[in-house]
Amino acid sequence: MTKTVVELRGCTRDYGPVRAVDALDLSVYEGEFLALLGPSGCGKTTTLNLVAGFVPPTAGRILIDGEDVTDRPAHLRGLGVVFQFYALFPHLSIRENVAFGLRERRLPAAEIERRVGDALELVRLNRAGRQRPSELSGGMQQRVALARALVYRPRVLLLDEPLAALDRKLREGMRDELRAIQRTVGITTIFVTHDQAEALGLSDRIAVMSAGRIEQLGAPREIYEHPTTRFVADFIGASTVLRGRAVAADRVTVGAGRLHVRGGTFRSGADVELAIRPERVRVASGPGDNVLDARVEGLVYQGAQTEVTARLDDGQRVLVFVTEPAPVPLAPGHRVRLHLPADAFMVLG
Repeated sequence: MTKTVVELRGCTRDYGPVRAVDALDLSVYEGEFLALLGPSGCGKTTTLNLVAGFVPPTAGRILIDGEDVTDRPAHLRGLGVVFQFYALFPHLSIRENVAFGLRERRLPAAEIERRVGDALELVRLNRAGRQRPSELSGGMQQRVALARALVYRPRVLLLDEPLAALDRKLREGMRDELRAIQRTVGITTIFVTHDQAEALGLSDRIAVMSAGRIEQLGAPREIYEHPTTRFVADFIGASTVLRGRAVAADRVTVGAGRLHVRGGTFRSGADVELAIRPERVRVASGPGDNVLDARVEGLVYQGAQTEVTARLDDGQRVLVFVTEPAPVPLAPGHRVRLHLPADAFMVLG
């Protein structure tokens, strides 16, 4: 049975009249990498701060390894924290930055030296120990911040948007390194991000948050391929959400067309919302099953694909990622037929 390391029970956090976190229940398991994902103001950073002990909950309890730490100060919770801005001491060397907290705790010099060496080797900076932070790239500085958090041998690692300050190329490289380090150490990790690619690429599970609550919690593939709410479908990746009316258990009318939805269990006459990813939609050469008529509204060339926006006759928008030559010319104003496969739909609750 998987051991629960961090548990939030009914945690609420109010800032005056604003409820940042709303009766949140969450369990984080031994060795897993959990992402808290959502837009600004959704409560993800406040949730992390509750776990860290930087803010107390207005209501609810926080447990680490089964022990109630709700009233325990941050420095006694045995957690490592890495922030978006590295907060390195500019006047100290890299080795001194990593060793700083251990010296404050008055560990023996030999123990400090050994731990710092291990931490710097883990993040591949063992040759940069004498340099100052200003002499390092942003990615290297982030690795120093990570080494400083890991040198304590924390029970849980908390990461608050740690890659946000890096440019795209550095961010992608550091993302891979971060996951590799986490797997090597095997440390339970909670990672806050608003970046879907980071969450999908790094996490064992993702908690998608909105208005202080968890909209959906699951593995990355589950979240992407089977969103349970419109918010999740809209926020995770690109998607088209179509409104229609059920005419049978697995048939929905959308505008003037009719769609077969594989595995549908609709009640005839019920209003239905269906989501579909743009990479699953195809430009059709002619009429057929699950084909809707539309008009091209816009095209955006993106190298490996062209993003096509089309409008159905009832005004609903459909997004299509075209990666191969289309069977018909595509230009704004042109009529097209779009094939939406029956097994590609996600039924939203």
